[in-house]
Amino acid sequence: MTAILYPVAADAGQAFAAPKARAAREREATLAAGEAVGFVTEAVGPAYATREAALDALAGRVEDDRPGRIAALAAEDRYVTLVEQVAPRGGKRPRAPAPVQPTFAGGHRWPAPAAAPATVWRAMISYWRIGGAPLRQAGEAQARQARRRGGEDIDTDRLRALTRQPLQAVKPQQPLDIGLFETRLPEAPHIVVPDE
Repeated sequence: MTAILYPVAADAGQAFAAPKARAAREREATLAAGEAVGFVTEAVGPAYATREAALDALAGRVEDDRPGRIAALAAEDRYVTLVEQVAPRGGKRPRAPAPVQPTFAGGHRWPAPAAAPATVWRAMISYWRIGGAPLRQAGEAQARQARRRGGEDIDTDRLRALTRQPLQAVKPQQPLDIGLFETRLPEAPHIVVPDE
């Protein structure tokens, strides 16, 4: 299996245009950079109104699945992806729509859906940032604590930190028990044997 060779660069623009090196693993990226690195995914370049415009502008950098223009990249070159985002209105960050209440009117449980928000397409690049990634700490031990609080406005950096932290058990794992078709010997209880 071929691993993706992510760019090693100081920022997203440099990673997109002229990276210092490319590496699949943190150890290789650290050796290439000569200092600590951190893995980040950031938006790069302008926002495009349609997917077709984004694919045309990023030809050769992202995979194109349109009929007649199909272009596949080598596995190690798949570090740029296209994502659809809600377009900001008036310079403000887009907000999620408010929840709706069921209406039970006219034989329908839910009201007619609101108009879909305007969206834009952005290129997202994953790369090894030189100097380490100044990632924001999540604050809570796990995302479940933040979710239980409810009603709290979580900003993008904090949400990203919550989703990238390793999963932790609620309580320590219990020691393994014997299987369904196993039994302990009466004369030696520390030995487990198959039971037929």
